[in-house]
Amino acid sequence: MSIAMSFKKSLLVLSAFAIIGSGLFYALSPDSARATTPLSSVVSGDLIRGTTYSAVYYMGANGLRYVFPNSNTYFTWYSNFDSVKFLSDTDLSKIQIGGNVTYRPGVKMIKINSDPKVYAVGQNGALRWVGTESIATALYGSTWNKQIDDMPDGFFSNYTISDPIQDSSQFVPATVTAGVANINYDKTLEAAATISIGSTGYSPISVTIHVGGTVKFTNNDTIAHTATSDSLTWGTGTLKAGESFISTFKTAGTYTFFDSYNSQNTGAIYVQ
Repeated sequence: MSIAMSFKKSLLVLSAFAIIGSGLFYALSPDSARATTPLSSVVSGDLIRGTTYSAVYYMGANGLRYVFPNSNTYFTWYSNFDSVKFLSDTDLSKIQIGGNVTYRPGVKMIKINSDPKVYAVGQNGALRWVGTESIATALYGSTWNKQIDDMPDGFFSNYTISDPIQDSSQFVPATVTAGVANINYDKTLEAAATISIGSTGYSPISVTIHVGGTVKFTNNDTIAHTATSDSLTWGTGTLKAGESFISTFKTAGTYTFFDSYNSQNTGAIYVQ
Protein backbone atom coordinates (compact mmCIF):
# COMPACT_ATOMS: atom_id res chain seq x y z
CA MET A 1 0.00 0.00 0.00
CA SER A 2 1.38 3.41 -0.94
CA ILE A 3 2.15 5.54 2.07
CA ALA A 4 0.64 8.54 0.29
CA MET A 5 -2.85 7.00 0.48
CA SER A 6 -2.68 6.96 4.26
CA PHE A 7 -1.94 10.68 4.45
CA LYS A 8 -5.19 11.99 3.02
CA LYS A 9 -7.14 11.67 6.27
CA SER A 10 -4.42 13.16 8.44
CA LEU A 11 -3.03 16.06 6.41
CA LEU A 12 -5.44 18.64 7.83
CA VAL A 13 -4.53 17.61 11.35
CA LEU A 14 -0.81 17.67 10.57
CA SER A 15 -1.09 21.08 8.94
CA ALA A 16 -2.88 22.41 12.00
CA PHE A 17 -0.10 21.19 14.26
CA ALA A 18 2.52 22.77 11.98
CA ILE A 19 0.77 26.14 12.18
CA ILE A 20 0.42 25.93 15.94
CA GLY A 21 4.11 25.00 16.23
CA SER A 22 5.21 27.99 14.20
CA GLY A 23 3.13 30.23 16.44
CA LEU A 24 4.86 28.91 19.54
CA PHE A 25 8.26 29.77 18.10
CA TYR A 26 7.44 33.33 17.13
CA ALA A 27 5.29 34.03 20.19
CA LEU A 28 8.37 34.72 22.33
CA SER A 29 7.83 38.34 23.25
CA PRO A 30 10.43 41.10 22.82
CA ASP A 31 12.35 41.69 26.03
CA SER A 32 14.43 44.85 25.73
CA ALA A 33 14.88 45.01 29.52
CA ARG A 34 16.66 41.67 29.76
CA ALA A 35 20.42 41.70 30.34
CA THR A 36 22.40 41.12 27.17
CA THR A 37 25.45 38.98 26.54
CA PRO A 38 28.48 40.78 25.03
CA LEU A 39 29.38 39.64 21.54
CA SER A 40 32.85 38.65 22.76
CA SER A 41 31.25 36.02 25.01
CA VAL A 42 29.30 34.27 22.25
CA VAL A 43 30.81 30.91 21.28
CA SER A 44 30.15 28.13 18.81
CA GLY A 45 27.01 26.20 19.68
CA ASP A 46 25.25 29.04 21.48
CA LEU A 47 21.60 29.85 20.88
CA ILE A 48 21.22 33.59 20.37
CA ARG A 49 18.56 36.21 19.67
CA GLY A 50 18.25 39.98 19.67
CA THR A 51 16.28 42.06 22.15
CA THR A 52 13.66 43.38 19.72
CA TYR A 53 12.73 40.32 17.67
CA SER A 54 12.11 36.82 18.97
CA ALA A 55 13.74 34.75 16.21
CA VAL A 56 16.38 32.39 17.62
CA TYR A 57 19.63 31.48 15.84
CA TYR A 58 22.35 28.87 16.21
CA MET A 59 25.92 30.17 16.40
CA GLY A 60 27.99 28.06 14.02
CA ALA A 61 31.61 27.05 14.45
CA ASN A 62 32.39 29.03 11.29
CA GLY A 63 31.32 32.33 12.85
CA LEU A 64 27.96 32.52 11.05
CA ARG A 65 24.49 32.32 12.59
CA TYR A 66 21.92 29.84 11.34
CA VAL A 67 18.17 30.45 11.24
CA PHE A 68 15.53 28.13 12.68
CA PRO A 69 12.79 28.52 10.04
CA ASN A 70 10.02 27.55 12.46
CA SER A 71 9.37 25.96 15.83
CA ASN A 72 9.00 22.46 14.36
CA THR A 73 12.62 22.57 13.25
CA TYR A 74 13.79 24.05 16.55
CA PHE A 75 12.13 21.42 18.72
CA THR A 76 13.80 18.54 16.93
CA TRP A 77 17.05 19.92 18.39
CA TYR A 78 15.98 21.54 21.68
CA SER A 79 13.20 21.02 24.23
CA ASN A 80 13.00 24.63 25.47
CA PHE A 81 14.47 28.13 25.16
CA ASP A 82 16.22 28.19 28.54
CA SER A 83 19.75 28.47 27.16
CA VAL A 84 19.08 31.25 24.64
CA LYS A 85 21.43 34.22 25.06
CA PHE A 86 20.16 37.73 24.42
CA LEU A 87 22.38 40.05 22.38
CA SER A 88 21.86 43.69 21.61
CA ASP A 89 20.28 44.16 18.20
CA THR A 90 23.46 45.92 17.08
CA ASP A 91 25.70 43.02 18.08
CA LEU A 92 23.36 40.46 16.53
CA SER A 93 23.46 42.34 13.23
CA LYS A 94 27.25 42.00 13.18
CA ILE A 95 26.96 38.20 12.88
CA GLN A 96 26.31 37.21 9.27
CA ILE A 97 23.63 34.66 8.44
CA GLY A 98 24.95 31.37 7.08
CA GLY A 99 21.68 29.68 6.13
CA ASN A 100 18.80 27.72 7.65
CA VAL A 101 18.87 24.92 10.18
CA THR A 102 17.28 21.69 8.96
CA TYR A 103 15.53 19.01 11.02
CA ARG A 104 17.66 16.93 13.32
CA PRO A 105 18.20 13.64 11.47
CA GLY A 106 15.93 10.76 12.41
CA VAL A 107 13.58 12.65 14.72
CA LYS A 108 10.64 13.26 12.40
CA MET A 109 9.48 12.56 8.87
CA ILE A 110 8.44 15.50 6.70
CA LYS A 111 6.39 16.27 3.61
CA ILE A 112 5.27 19.34 1.69
CA ASN A 113 1.84 20.32 0.40
CA SER A 114 2.74 19.99 -3.27
CA ASP A 115 4.28 16.50 -2.98
CA PRO A 116 2.52 13.43 -1.48
CA LYS A 117 5.83 11.72 -0.73
CA VAL A 118 7.00 11.40 2.85
CA TYR A 119 10.69 11.63 3.68
CA ALA A 120 12.93 10.59 6.55
CA VAL A 121 15.61 13.19 7.27
CA GLY A 122 19.31 12.32 7.17
CA GLN A 123 22.41 14.39 7.91
CA ASN A 124 22.47 17.96 6.63
CA GLY A 125 18.91 17.79 5.34
CA ALA A 126 19.30 14.73 3.10
CA LEU A 127 15.77 13.48 2.42
CA ARG A 128 15.10 9.79 1.93
CA TRP A 129 11.72 8.80 0.55
CA VAL A 130 9.75 6.37 2.72
CA GLY A 131 7.81 4.64 -0.03
CA THR A 132 5.45 2.28 1.82
CA GLU A 133 3.41 2.20 4.98
CA SER A 134 5.14 -1.02 6.08
CA ILE A 135 8.54 0.69 5.98
CA ALA A 136 7.16 3.72 7.83
CA THR A 137 5.77 1.41 10.51
CA ALA A 138 9.06 -0.43 10.83
CA LEU A 139 10.91 2.87 11.24
CA TYR A 140 8.54 4.84 13.46
CA GLY A 141 6.07 2.32 14.85
CA SER A 142 2.30 2.12 14.60
CA THR A 143 1.97 5.88 15.21
CA TRP A 144 4.17 6.77 12.23
CA ASN A 145 1.42 8.98 10.75
CA LYS A 146 1.60 11.21 13.82
CA GLN A 147 5.32 11.69 13.39
CA ILE A 148 5.15 13.63 10.14
CA ASP A 149 5.53 17.39 9.91
CA ASP A 150 3.88 19.18 7.02
CA MET A 151 6.51 21.65 5.85
CA PRO A 152 5.84 24.85 3.89
CA ASP A 153 7.03 24.45 0.30
CA GLY A 154 9.36 27.43 0.71
CA PHE A 155 11.52 25.54 3.20
CA PHE A 156 12.00 22.52 0.94
CA SER A 157 14.94 24.16 -0.83
CA ASN A 158 16.93 23.80 2.40
CA TYR A 159 16.98 20.04 1.82
CA THR A 160 18.45 17.67 -0.77
CA ILE A 161 16.98 14.47 -2.15
CA SER A 162 18.99 11.35 -1.33
CA ASP A 163 18.44 7.61 -1.90
CA PRO A 164 14.99 6.22 -1.03
CA ILE A 165 14.66 3.81 1.89
CA GLN A 166 13.82 0.44 0.37
CA ASP A 167 14.31 -1.59 3.53
CA SER A 168 14.00 -0.57 7.18
CA SER A 169 17.53 -1.77 7.85
CA GLN A 170 18.83 1.11 5.72
CA PHE A 171 17.69 3.77 8.19
CA VAL A 172 17.46 3.33 11.96
CA PRO A 173 16.04 6.61 13.35
CA ALA A 174 17.51 6.36 16.88
CA THR A 175 20.96 5.51 15.53
CA VAL A 176 20.82 8.30 12.95
CA THR A 177 19.78 10.85 15.60
CA ALA A 178 22.46 9.75 18.06
CA GLY A 179 25.09 10.09 15.36
CA VAL A 180 24.44 13.82 14.89
CA ALA A 181 25.01 15.46 18.26
CA ASN A 182 24.65 19.07 17.22
CA ILE A 183 24.09 21.42 14.31
CA ASN A 184 27.81 22.00 13.76
CA TYR A 185 28.22 18.28 13.17
CA ASP A 186 25.08 18.05 11.07
CA LYS A 187 26.31 20.77 8.70
CA THR A 188 30.02 19.84 9.06
CA LEU A 189 30.82 23.39 10.14
CA GLU A 190 34.43 24.17 10.93
CA ALA A 191 36.16 27.22 12.36
CA ALA A 192 36.79 29.83 9.69
CA ALA A 193 40.30 30.33 8.35
CA THR A 194 41.45 33.83 9.27
CA ILE A 195 43.19 36.50 7.22
CA SER A 196 44.25 39.77 8.81
CA ILE A 197 44.50 42.92 6.73
CA GLY A 198 47.17 45.33 7.95
CA SER A 199 49.33 48.17 6.73
CA THR A 200 51.64 45.76 4.89
CA GLY A 201 48.88 43.66 3.28
CA TYR A 202 47.25 40.32 4.01
CA SER A 203 48.53 37.92 6.65
CA PRO A 204 48.70 35.14 5.71
CA ILE A 205 48.58 35.81 1.99
CA SER A 206 46.95 32.43 1.31
CA VAL A 207 44.89 29.78 3.11
CA THR A 208 43.59 26.32 2.21
CA ILE A 209 40.08 25.23 3.23
CA HIS A 210 37.58 22.46 2.52
CA VAL A 211 34.66 22.86 0.14
CA GLY A 212 31.92 24.67 2.07
CA GLY A 213 34.46 26.27 4.37
CA THR A 214 34.74 29.90 5.34
CA VAL A 215 37.39 32.60 5.54
CA LYS A 216 37.16 35.50 7.98
CA PHE A 217 38.82 38.73 6.85
CA THR A 218 39.52 41.27 9.61
CA ASN A 219 40.83 44.78 9.06
CA ASN A 220 43.43 45.36 11.76
CA ASP A 221 44.70 48.55 10.18
CA THR A 222 43.63 52.12 10.94
CA ILE A 223 42.38 52.77 7.40
CA ALA A 224 39.85 51.05 5.13
CA HIS A 225 40.66 47.92 3.11
CA THR A 226 38.89 45.20 1.09
CA ALA A 227 39.38 41.68 -0.14
CA THR A 228 37.97 41.79 -3.68
CA SER A 229 38.07 38.82 -6.04
CA ASP A 230 40.05 39.21 -9.25
CA SER A 231 36.90 38.15 -11.10
CA LEU A 232 34.83 40.73 -9.17
CA THR A 233 32.32 37.98 -8.30
CA TRP A 234 32.78 38.12 -4.52
CA GLY A 235 34.33 40.32 -1.91
CA THR A 236 34.14 41.76 1.56
CA GLY A 237 33.12 45.25 0.58
CA THR A 238 34.83 48.10 2.38
CA LEU A 239 36.02 47.10 5.83
CA LYS A 240 36.66 49.97 8.20
CA ALA A 241 39.20 49.64 11.02
CA GLY A 242 38.23 46.72 13.27
CA GLU A 243 35.53 45.33 10.97
CA SER A 244 35.33 41.72 9.74
CA PHE A 245 33.60 39.81 6.97
CA ILE A 246 33.19 36.06 6.45
CA SER A 247 33.11 34.56 2.95
CA THR A 248 31.90 31.02 2.20
CA PHE A 249 33.35 28.92 -0.64
CA LYS A 250 31.15 26.08 -1.89
CA THR A 251 33.11 25.01 -4.97
CA ALA A 252 36.66 23.66 -5.24
CA GLY A 253 39.14 25.93 -6.95
CA THR A 254 41.58 28.79 -6.49
CA TYR A 255 40.15 32.17 -5.50
CA THR A 256 42.54 35.08 -5.91
CA PHE A 257 41.82 38.52 -4.51
CA PHE A 258 43.24 42.02 -4.07
CA ASP A 259 42.76 45.14 -1.96
CA SER A 260 40.68 47.79 -3.73
CA TYR A 261 42.45 50.44 -1.66
CA ASN A 262 45.91 49.11 -2.50
CA SER A 263 45.97 46.80 -5.52
CA GLN A 264 49.54 45.71 -4.74
CA ASN A 265 48.13 43.71 -1.83
CA THR A 266 47.04 40.31 -3.16
CA GLY A 267 46.16 36.88 -1.79
CA ALA A 268 44.64 33.51 -2.63
CA ILE A 269 42.24 30.95 -1.16
CA TYR A 270 42.62 27.31 -2.15
CA VAL A 271 39.42 25.30 -1.78
CA GLN A 272 39.84 21.52 -1.86
